[in-house]
Amino acid sequence: MAVSKEQIWAAADQLAAEGQRPTLEAVRQITGGSFTTISPALNEWKAKQASASTPLREAAPQAVTDRLAEVGTEIWAVALELANARLATEREALEKARTELEADRAEATELADRLADEVEGLKARLVAVEEAESAARSDAEELRDQLAAAQEQAHTADARTQEIERRAAELRTELDRAHQDADQARQTLAEQQQAARATADQLDQVRAQLAKAEARSESTEAQAAELRIRLADQEQAAQEQRKEAAAEAHRMAERMTAAQAERDQARQEAGKAREEAARLAGQLQAHQEQAAALLARINPAESKPASTRKKGGE
Repeated sequence: MAVSKEQIWAAADQLAAEGQRPTLEAVRQITGGSFTTISPALNEWKAKQASASTPLREAAPQAVTDRLAEVGTEIWAVALELANARLATEREALEKARTELEADRAEATELADRLADEVEGLKARLVAVEEAESAARSDAEELRDQLAAAQEQAHTADARTQEIERRAAELRTELDRAHQDADQARQTLAEQQQAARATADQLDQVRAQLAKAEARSESTEAQAAELRIRLADQEQAAQEQRKEAAAEAHRMAERMTAAQAERDQARQEAGKAREEAARLAGQLQAHQEQAAALLARINPAESKPASTRKKGGE
């Protein structure tokens, strides 16, 4: 809102009544507004005050008029003429000085307004810088939190990787044990198969003996019956051995299949853990680079010497 001339005069009157000198800044504190608006009105007020307190002419005293009469009147007229001439000269010099003063004052007022605008601009820039600094600090805090979370995730991933590797080692040990059991089962099966073949050979021999015995004589019927019993027992034993060998081979195959499945699962989990650890390591490095860049923006005076020292060390 613009300030009127009357408001400026009222403020000057108030300051003069309070015994203060009405300056541009003092009037501006009361009315507000710019120095460019206040300065002309205040100069006009000062001119009015000066004209009211300075008389242009003064009549001769009555005593002089009475005593000097005609001569005194002429002398007084000459004196007034000289005084008016001197006053005109002084007024001319004063007007020139006033003009120069007004020019200087106008220049000073313009400079003051410009400085005031610059101060306001600097204040606005300061507020913007403070807001940017606050935002940068908030970003730095957020990045620090993200960095801590990434480090925690990396630590958890390392722990998971170590656990998976430990489990994989256990599974490899179990797999080796299963291979050993399988080899032993194969050996046992081979022995049983060899025993079965031996039993079959014995059966063939018994059958041959039985055929000979039956051909020789009925007197050997008892011997033949005994041989039949022995043959049945050996056949049953061979059948049981074959069943046991087959069951053992089936159990070994199941154990080998389960061990291989556990091994494959452990390999998959270890691969996933390594991929997760690599991903978290990449995120951690990215967060660290972002935090370093942000800290460099926040504290350029600290980061710049550090970089200089680094280059010097290289």
